[in-house]
Amino acid sequence: MRSILFSKMLKDRTPGQLAELAEGWGLGGYDLCVRPGYAVNPDNAAEVLPGVVADFRARGLDIPMVTGNFDLLEPEHPTALPLLQAMDKADVRLLKLGYFPFKPGEHHYQTEVRRVRAVFERWCPLAQKYGVKICYHTHSNKCMGLNGAAMFQLLEGFDPALIGAYVDPAHLVVEGEDFATAVAMIRPWLSIVAVKDVDLVRVEKNGHGSVRRDWVEAGLGCVDWTNVFEVLGKVGYDGPVSIHCEFKVAEDQFLAAVAREIAFFNRFVH
Repeated sequence: MRSILFSKMLKDRTPGQLAELAEGWGLGGYDLCVRPGYAVNPDNAAEVLPGVVADFRARGLDIPMVTGNFDLLEPEHPTALPLLQAMDKADVRLLKLGYFPFKPGEHHYQTEVRRVRAVFERWCPLAQKYGVKICYHTHSNKCMGLNGAAMFQLLEGFDPALIGAYVDPAHLVVEGEDFATAVAMIRPWLSIVAVKDVDLVRVEKNGHGSVRRDWVEAGLGCVDWTNVFEVLGKVGYDGPVSIHCEFKVAEDQFLAAVAREIAFFNRFVH
């Protein structure tokens, strides 16, 4: 395993600055956010991404994954083909898509399962041509594939070399699914692990209880990280561990909090 950082929260940093931060933090590299407004974005990725990745690797760092914009869901998206071509040229082999929402009052669940699977089918020829695995994230809060059981319905039968699962223990806690059970269900497709922590807080609602989700620094929430990494070790997982840093702290304290987050997870990643 190797720790990388999701660069979403570092939008204002140049690639060179990202590399310097990674070296100082003891990171292996980045899950690079390629979205409008970032140094590497959908408009310039074809020209810029290969050089950025080469510079990182010359420094002993890596960019094993690119995270596309939120609307990058289907292979017909205008940025899909140029981004895949740039990733192949740069030898970046994992691409994270956006999210397919599920609206319980409007959508028929099995119809949506078939719709998402049809989209994955259309990605497969491009994934095979460019050697890029298309990854989908277990994201809570009414997204398709929000846990291992739901993800399995989307991925069953797909070639794990082409379509992969991006598993997130904190989102599994939100959805009430045991991590080991989730991994057992989607193990053939397990390609990358996202790490962040969440605290589930009881709040009053209309004379009874409800749950508030607070995204907090690692170790302050409800994720059993010892168990998570024991499970990953038992199944022989040796891929990237992407640190997300979605906690809320004052702006002038953010980088120090990121350093603490990385140090926390580097105790488990080896």
